[in-house]
Amino acid sequence: MADGKRRHPDRALSAAQVRNAKPGKHYDGNGLFLRVEDNGAKRWVQRIVIRGRQREMGLGSAQLVTLAEAREIALVNRKLARAGGDPLAAKREAAAVMTFEEAAREVHKAHLPTWKNKKHAAQFISTLETYAFGHFGPSKISDVSTADVLAALSPIWVSKPETARRVRQRIGTVMSWAIAKGWRRDDPTAAIAAALPRQGRTAANRKALPYAEVGGCIKAVQASKAGAVTKLALEFLALTAARSGEVRLAIWPEVDLEGAEWAIPAARMKMKRDHRVPLSPRAVAVLRAAQALGDGSPLVFPGTRHGRPLSDMTLSKLVKELGFEADVHGFRTSFRTWVQEKTDFPREVAEAALAHVVGNQVEAAYARSDLFDKRRAMMEAWAEFLAGDGHG
Repeated sequence: MADGKRRHPDRALSAAQVRNAKPGKHYDGNGLFLRVEDNGAKRWVQRIVIRGRQREMGLGSAQLVTLAEAREIALVNRKLARAGGDPLAAKREAAAVMTFEEAAREVHKAHLPTWKNKKHAAQFISTLETYAFGHFGPSKISDVSTADVLAALSPIWVSKPETARRVRQRIGTVMSWAIAKGWRRDDPTAAIAAALPRQGRTAANRKALPYAEVGGCIKAVQASKAGAVTKLALEFLALTAARSGEVRLAIWPEVDLEGAEWAIPAARMKMKRDHRVPLSPRAVAVLRAAQALGDGSPLVFPGTRHGRPLSDMTLSKLVKELGFEADVHGFRTSFRTWVQEKTDFPREVAEAALAHVVGNQVEAAYARSDLFDKRRAMMEAWAEFLAGDGHG
């Protein structure tokens, strides 16, 4: 499939051909081809007509971008070009987006002349350095998610309420600047109100467990006198980092035990998009145990009344009765913090696992894959971490 003048059919390449490709150009479809250098280096390139001019644009190393991912990007580029857009300009724009730390320092610099109190000016950047930069400072500001902000604020929301509120406000100021620049469409600080506990006597109501304590919590649940289905549902929730409603309303037609996959339909997802969840061996074992306890209804985790799901209160109450001051939704935050602090999995893989939309429209066009295979490896690592009581 070396270079030539004939038309090349769509999807001409296979994964095996990519692995074994010799030096030259190897064509696929939509202008996509694999360029192999004499030294063996492989890069994806797309030849595309942009506003009447034929251009070539690099799509990345074949070691980092799979054939399927390259096809997705090439298709998005072609559609954008046919609509009169410029994929090359969109790519440059995405690359120009600042990190959160760079943006924060730029905002601080812009506001300095307006601050009459030098102490307040210094606190603006120092609090972000202390409480935000360590969590997502190096990340593109368009990539910072609600989960990232929640992970930064949760440790201080109760113990340092005034500081936490100010940090949240300052993060919001930076995000508003990014929205004005066209780098974001949303402010993640505006979406975390429901996830953060009330500050005061009920402050611990929605606290997330440190990731190192989640494994111990699961074992405490397993050893408790709770109902068998409740125990399995709670463990499955932690293993998959899914939302409570997604787990409690899961039905067997969504589950492929042989393929180790759970397909949640868009109607039950917060973002109203289909979401596939790779299941670790332990998650599959939990489902097989639940299957043996089924009540004959389609529900994977039925409640005590036939055909009715478990209640969210049942799961939350169990965790708190065992002495863990955490809400079950907090397991998602625990998982996200573990990925960030204990693994090398990319941010976009973790965000895909949480079914979050990452970045602005431009970047979303370059990230259409659900990263399923990479997420499978991550969720298996999370399951192994939990099995070791969080000390692995």
